[in-house]
Amino acid sequence: MMNCVFFDDASWEDLLPLTFTRPVSEIRIGILSIREKWKLFFPEATFSNWTYAPYLQEKFPLHTEKENLYINSKVLPDEAFRGALCSLKHNTGIQKNGHLLAFRGSLKDRQQLTDLILSSEQYPHEVLMVSNVWDIFQKNGEAIVRDFEKLCKGRKTQPISSTVTVIGDTSLVFLEEGAVCEAAILNTKTGPVYLGKDSEVMEGSVIRGPFALCEHSATKLSTKIYGPTTIGPHSKVGGEINNSVIFGYSNKAHDGFLGNSVLGEWCNLGADTNNSNLKNNYAPVKLYNYKQHKHINTGLQFCGLIMGDHSKTGINTMLNTGTVVGVACNIYGGGFPPTHIPSFQWGGAEGLTTYQFEKFIETAERVYQRRGLALDDTEKRLLANIANMVN
Repeated sequence: MMNCVFFDDASWEDLLPLTFTRPVSEIRIGILSIREKWKLFFPEATFSNWTYAPYLQEKFPLHTEKENLYINSKVLPDEAFRGALCSLKHNTGIQKNGHLLAFRGSLKDRQQLTDLILSSEQYPHEVLMVSNVWDIFQKNGEAIVRDFEKLCKGRKTQPISSTVTVIGDTSLVFLEEGAVCEAAILNTKTGPVYLGKDSEVMEGSVIRGPFALCEHSATKLSTKIYGPTTIGPHSKVGGEINNSVIFGYSNKAHDGFLGNSVLGEWCNLGADTNNSNLKNNYAPVKLYNYKQHKHINTGLQFCGLIMGDHSKTGINTMLNTGTVVGVACNIYGGGFPPTHIPSFQWGGAEGLTTYQFEKFIETAERVYQRRGLALDDTEKRLLANIANMVN
């Protein structure tokens, strides 16, 4: 049995605030998280994480043996790359344009990861990587197509209801066991449509692929979705959504627009929350970067909202183009709040105050209880570390 270790490199900071609460391998892009994708390619392997942030290691522990396959956690697998990893000999690695992709052997510290770049062979093929937060929605279409082909190959979909209109190839619609879809329009001309286990597409929804609705999630009545879009597990969405990724356990259940955006877990967008994804002057969008402590040019014309875990908006909240919201924020009020809201903040356009950790935990515990879950001490310590970093 192969022992695989996902290692985060310095680009972990370019994926903040989403990686405040998770290693890069837990990012959802396409239908699955990066870790879940690798599990499909190496089903017999064990996986653990070598996190860049030490405080994440308790929740995501590292397990090493005498021989390990180290995989850069921002790399999405394909058959060519899997073959290259299987061919790796002891104490050899592969890199791509100065990024160490993988190494077989045993490592003691992070400096060795840096040193290995010079001694590793250049990987000759293209590789799909998540290096910046906007890569998650920018590359989501290709990731959905890859996951759809891997998950659905050789399997039979659950029956598609006669009340559903499919525009395009019906073989590009796949319903897992328990998925419900009635009186909806699914357009597969732009990509596949995947409905996870026990998910539901309610009546009147109009969906253009590529689209993934993960297990136990739902689109509310008359939801409009433009792909590529992923709705992670245990989430509810409504209104209008375009090219966005929701990691899971988050709700955008009412009318309002979400475009070219990424939401973490345990987020909630209040009714009629809207984000802008295009500047009025059509200029490239800038996003706040935690590593550089400033807004940087994404080079993208369309870029909306990046929101960390446990953050929420009140009703009628307006978010400007390229807004970055940290972990555990509560945003409300009239006007446009700042385009960077640090973690554990409460307020909006009229000003921000610190969200007291004890009050936040009280709310988070209630949110978990509504889902039949418990906020355990490990998670509380992880969140306390984030609060201490920003306050």
